[in-house]
Amino acid sequence: MGRIHRTRRDWAADLGLMLFAACFAAASSDSIPVEEGLDPVWLTVDQVIGGLGCATVLLRRRWPVALTVALLLAGSELSHYLTGPAMVAVFTVAATRPGRATAWVAAVAFVPLPVFLWQLPEVSGDRKSSALTYFALIAGAIGWGLFRRSRQQLIASLRERAELAEADAELRAERARREAREEIAREMHDVLGHRLTLLSLHAGALEFHTKAPREEIGRAAGVIRESAHLALSDLREVIGVLRAGPAEDERPQPELADLARLVAEARTAGGRIELTGPPDDPAPPPVVGRTAYRIVQEALTNARKHAPGAAVTVRVAGGPADRLTVEVRNAPPPGAAADTGGGEDGRGEGGGQGLIGLAERARLAGGELNAGPAQGGFRVRAWLPWPAADTVSAAGQG
Repeated sequence: MGRIHRTRRDWAADLGLMLFAACFAAASSDSIPVEEGLDPVWLTVDQVIGGLGCATVLLRRRWPVALTVALLLAGSELSHYLTGPAMVAVFTVAATRPGRATAWVAAVAFVPLPVFLWQLPEVSGDRKSSALTYFALIAGAIGWGLFRRSRQQLIASLRERAELAEADAELRAERARREAREEIAREMHDVLGHRLTLLSLHAGALEFHTKAPREEIGRAAGVIRESAHLALSDLREVIGVLRAGPAEDERPQPELADLARLVAEARTAGGRIELTGPPDDPAPPPVVGRTAYRIVQEALTNARKHAPGAAVTVRVAGGPADRLTVEVRNAPPPGAAADTGGGEDGRGEGGGQGLIGLAERARLAGGELNAGPAQGGFRVRAWLPWPAADTVSAAGQG
């Protein structure tokens, strides 16, 4: 067996228990029955064995079971001064060893008890009292050791539960951070994609039309500057809102009525866009209107990326107690094959993350979204719930 490392606390406990065993032996020496005519040499040997037994307490961590059995057997056959060390050894086994080892040690300790009880009428009063006290002390040591062991197991269980709870809290925090990052990515994609594609479109026009008239170049440069300024403004607003949290969101959110302005910006960049709708009165609930706006915004952004120059049709229709239908369809770009939208599934360079985000937005609003090739172009179509006006009012008052 390897060397056992003991801390200062372990050494203090071992020395304290050795001192306890020695003090117990000294204090109980007067109550130990001594046979008349016993040679003083044997009494001295008995005391020396008791002293050595007290010293063996320092070995209780290395060989707890073997030491306990040796002390119990020697105490019953050789020395009457080993009760203290035996109590310490039995306590150690009960407190630190498995239940099976404790049961074996208890069996060794109480094997003489039936014989003693059988001979009880013939035993003198002093020996009877001494033996009963011995068995009671051993039983008390075992009980105290079992209590100490169960308490240590309870503390270890509570510590493990606390560590599991801490790990679970860390997992929840990490999940919340991941969801926050996903929300930031979604907001950045929706808000900045429109602006940046406009900026890229005009910058590309300047790059390939270096001999354009001065007025046209100045107008395109002005659009680039304005788009960059609006993109930075949107970026600051989005970061501010995400930093503050939903409870402090005071930034004006887009509504369905803002679609006309969105389409006008896209037309300024040279896009051919036809807008049908949306209904002017009544307006849908804010969540529905904002979701519809984001769907159209993302669809126009994808059309500029994957089908530049293609005509785009935006149709928004619906009413209360029905549903709001949003459809954005683009024709094939001039000179292109039938497939648009960045591939058959509309993923292209962006990997379809924008469409995935839009589908999630529609689902959270209680609707659904489908996207895919249609008639040689690409179509994004969403259905959003539009409750009746009295239902919305009742929900607001509740």
